[in-house]
Amino acid sequence: MDLDLTGRHALVCGASQGIGRACAIELAQLGADVTLLARREAVLRALADELPHTHPSQRHGFVVADSGDTERLRARAEALAAGAPVHILVNNSGGPPPGPVLDARAEDFLDAYRNHLLANHVLAEAVIPGMRVAGYGRIVNIISTSVKEPIIGLGVSNTTRWAVASWAKTLATELAPFGITVNNVLPGSTKTPRIEQIVATRAQKSGASVEDTQHAMETEIPMRRFADPSEIAAAVAFLCSPAASYITGINVPVDGGRTRSL
Repeated sequence: MDLDLTGRHALVCGASQGIGRACAIELAQLGADVTLLARREAVLRALADELPHTHPSQRHGFVVADSGDTERLRARAEALAAGAPVHILVNNSGGPPPGPVLDARAEDFLDAYRNHLLANHVLAEAVIPGMRVAGYGRIVNIISTSVKEPIIGLGVSNTTRWAVASWAKTLATELAPFGITVNNVLPGSTKTPRIEQIVATRAQKSGASVEDTQHAMETEIPMRRFADPSEIAAAVAFLCSPAASYITGINVPVDGGRTRSL
């Protein structure tokens, strides 16, 4: 199986922590040059220095940008792609705050769409021309299992994730003739700051302890545990590899079997 990404340039969003960080490490281990994108410069600088080097010519770097600042994000991505064409784009951003959909304001939806759908779109616009020239392109969007089954208490997130999934499926069809694939990875509950926030919110509302709340959530998962970010990253890395050249337009749950639908 060909998993070698030597000579490929990957842009990984939300790379300062959690799943994004794990994806950056995994892609670097497969030989890719990795550019990290997030808001915290000091964290990105340290991670860029720590990423694996599997061959002498491998180079890593970072771009400081906020997914909510659409125009600046576009400018930073276009400048990056002009200097070093991007072959792999991993779209990843922290989810919207939890809460019932009826409690959400219109501004909450607009913010979520800007940080997810619009951010993904402007980044794709910036890098796709280089993918077409190279004859190699992989776009992987980190979304959520809520694409298949809405998650109680995540009203804005459920709505936004579905929009991104539909965007990705449409884009996959349009880019398939050029050998560029577009796929979605749907993490289940994963050991990240995001799941800590969700557990804490549920515990506060129920009056149960954080420990009991987490245990109850874990018992809903057939594997009886939350995922490690590296387990999500492994699926992302495969979809970015040459081995996944004929896979496009799909949703891949990585959730320990929690999703009950096919």
